[in-house]
Formats: sequence, C-alpha cells, structure tokens
Amino acid sequence: MHYDLNEFQATISRPATLSGVGVHSGSNVTITLIPAESNTGIVFKRLCGTQTVCTLRAVSSQVGSTDFCTLLGDAPDRSVATIEHLMAALYAMGIDNIIIEINGGEVPIMDGSSALFIELIEATGISQLEERRRYIRVKKAVRAEMGGTWAEFSPHEGTRFEIDIDFDSPMIGRQSWCGEITADIFKDELSRARTFGFMRDVESLWASGHALGSSLENSVVIGEDDRVINMEGLRFEDEFVRHKTLDAVGDLALAGAQFIGCYRSYRGGHKLNAMALRKLLAQQDAYEIVEAKQSRGKGGYGELVAVSSPVFSPWTV
Repeated sequence: MHYDLNEFQATISRPATLSGVGVHSGSNVTITLIPAESNTGIVFKRLCGTQTVCTLRAVSSQVGSTDFCTLLGDAPDRSVATIEHLMAALYAMGIDNIIIEINGGEVPIMDGSSALFIELIEATGISQLEERRRYIRVKKAVRAEMGGTWAEFSPHEGTRFEIDIDFDSPMIGRQSWCGEITADIFKDELSRARTFGFMRDVESLWASGHALGSSLENSVVIGEDDRVINMEGLRFEDEFVRHKTLDAVGDLALAGAQFIGCYRSYRGGHKLNAMALRKLLAQQDAYEIVEAKQSRGKGGYGELVAVSSPVFSPWTV
C-alpha cells in the first residue's frame, strides 16, 4: 500500500453556524455544525423552533428523491434536500462524526460550491477521536447502467474518481476529470466548482417548484446563445465536470464511511450515483470493511486489516 490513511475517526473542534438560501426552495435557512462522539456518523436534525422534527442519518438507505439534488427522507416536512455539497466537504476533510442542525428543509446553496463549507470546517478545526476509522474497500468491480449512462466501482489503492460528462452544448461538450481525492486536491481542484444550468430550462424548473433560489450568485448559467452569462465567467475552463465530480464525492459519502477504490461514471448524476452505491453495498462479496493499522517503524499506515462489521453499521442502516 503506497498511500496514507487516517487511523482514527475525527469530528470538528467546536460548533459553527452558517446561513443562506435554498437553491430550490428559495427559503432562508441556517445550519449549525456540532461536534459528535465516535461512531455517531453524520446526522441531520431538522428543527422547528427548538423542537426536533426529524433525525436523518446521512446514509444510502435514507436517500429519497435524486431528481434535482440528493435528498434524505421522503415526506416534505421530514426531509433535508441538497445535502451533496456539504457532504462532499465533510468527506474530503475527513469528518466522520457530526450533528447538523437545520431549521428548514434544504441545505443552503451558498455560492453553488463546497468552498464555504470547507472554510467553515477549517475555521472550527478538526479533532481526532479515540475510535479507529473503518473504511469500505472495493474488492471487485460493480457496475450500474441507466439508459446511455453508467457508473462503476473497481478495486484501487486509494480513493480515485474518474468522471466523464457529455452535453449537447458547445459550451460544455465532453469533459473529463480524473484524480485521487485528498483534502488538498479537493480544496484546490474541486471545492470551488459551482452548480450549473441552462437558461432555457428555468421556466420549467420554476413551474415544478425547483430552482426558486437560483441566481447568478450561486449558479453558472448558460444562456440561449450557449455562453456563460455570469459576469465573472468560469472559475475553471472545465468547471462543469469538476462540479459533477464534487457532486459524486458528496453522493458517495452516503456510504457512511470513507471508501478505498475507484469510481468511474459517464454522464452520471445524483440518481446514477445513488444507484451505483446501493448496488455496491448490496453485494457483500464486492467489498470488505477494513481498518488502517500503523506499521512499526513507519510514519504512515502500512497495512489494512479486515474487521468484522458491527451489528450496527452506519453504511447499512
């Protein structure tokens, strides 16, 4: 093994609060990130005043709709939507345990990327916990297909994403992003990539109750002439595929644990990401649960040891 893994679980060092607007609901919402003990996992608590309306674990089995974003829960008043950008930031920064209190039904979109969530986590600091971290290691290829799209997990020594998109738009066309996911790589290459959409789709989205909070401040918008209409232009020449990769990182964080393997997709999205993750977790011979053990005389973690999954496993609940 030529890569390093964190041996112990982590949480944030102190509570932190952030407010913004929901990109689909258009409603103002506030989230508070609260440190949590080992083996808590990532938990959303939707509040009404000071009362908890519902508690939702950020795991694959809790995913409801994936049409325009990733949503936990099913009933409108007992769900939390658009969790993917926050989940990507938590995953990339190695936060295993945290409670997220939210006073609405949608995580704020902020600038349409994960950058402000990364800044918030860095400002709070990260604390190492005493329990060992467990990883999901992919043992054999698992593939999901949907129409002309596909996604696949395969064994790999590291955490790698290979994402291809292909839009019938000269502005986007076919783009690819491939790389290992570390905190630094995610922060530098992916975290600032924003969500995007086409002006031609706005009226139909509004009619269906979506994109009510979308604006040029939180979305890259492609106009009728197939040009970006945002004054600042693009943050990256290939910002579109970088954002799709960011989304994939957030969606796969719903495995409930960091994973070791390679994830490839072609023309994917939230629905395909969720389908591929469910298919992987449904095949018990396709993965194993491992812990990183520190090798004697070495600075890194030289071996992965398979462990028995506990009766309560965050990735299967």
